[in-house]
Amino acid sequence: MSDPLDQILKLGNPKLYESSDSLKPEELPQAMEKARTMAGLIEAFRQRHGAGRAIAAPQIGYMKRLIVLNIDQPILIINPSLEEKSREMMELWDDCMSFPNLLVRVRRHRKCRLRFLNAQWEEESWELEDELSELLQHEYDHLDGILATQRAIDNQSYALSSERP
Repeated sequence: MSDPLDQILKLGNPKLYESSDSLKPEELPQAMEKARTMAGLIEAFRQRHGAGRAIAAPQIGYMKRLIVLNIDQPILIINPSLEEKSREMMELWDDCMSFPNLLVRVRRHRKCRLRFLNAQWEEESWELEDELSELLQHEYDHLDGILATQRAIDNQSYALSSERP
């Protein structure tokens, strides 16, 4: 049997650098199916790596503006927009399911607002801070074809996860 985590595109795959298209209402049934797959991948990644809170659709080659967040339960985030990003920044070691053994030192906005459509196609707005702000900025970047490796602070901002700084 093949490894379910093989469905996650890895660093270097050209699709990870492409921008995603907005999801249309008629595409919601297919998106829900993809979201179930994505939620399962978060769980499989957690079991193997002890981490994993969210995944963006481009990471499985589905080029739509869709994120699945799973902290307590899976939440579908459709066509998100990031707004009101704070001037205050934070630095952190970022990781990614597309490069599970690599950490990248990045700067992210400490606070931001996320507007999106939920699974019922209703608009929501969340005020995010700290860890959730960082996480959703990371996933949002995937929708625009941007990886954490492209946001590295400098050329010394990389570490293997087994050598966590």
